[in-house]
Amino acid sequence: MSSLKAFQVAAELAERQRDAARQTLKDVQAALQAAQAQLEQLAGYAGETQGRWGMREGAEVQPEVMYHHYQFMGRLDHAISLQTGAVSAQDARVEQARQALLAAELRLASLRKVLERRRAELTLLQQRREQKQTDERAALRAARAQGAMPDQEH
Repeated sequence: MSSLKAFQVAAELAERQRDAARQTLKDVQAALQAAQAQLEQLAGYAGETQGRWGMREGAEVQPEVMYHHYQFMGRLDHAISLQTGAVSAQDARVEQARQALLAAELRLASLRKVLERRRAELTLLQQRREQKQTDERAALRAARAQGAMPDQEH
């Protein structure tokens, strides 16, 4: 019975670990979505800024203004590049969390299967004990009945 209890405790622990892995996956997925949203926002802002400059092609622009615009766009492109890296890193974290959840679910399933088998073994063992006791009682009754019958004849 103690081995059954040990398997139950192990299954409960595995279930908590699976739940924690599931929560971790949700958290990293939310972080990935936030990183992707920020990347989209940066890309949208870069496109919008570039579009505003495109509308003024015929206008005269001071070289200093053009220089600052190109510097700003360079920084914005750098920020987009960094954010793309952050999205890729977060995507890798999501995949790691998925793998951890899968491993936790497999562990839990295997522990539950072992626990189920152990319970079935214990149930079968108990049924055999009960059957043996029933057989022994029946044998004793039969022996008593046979022992009582010859006494009645004499």
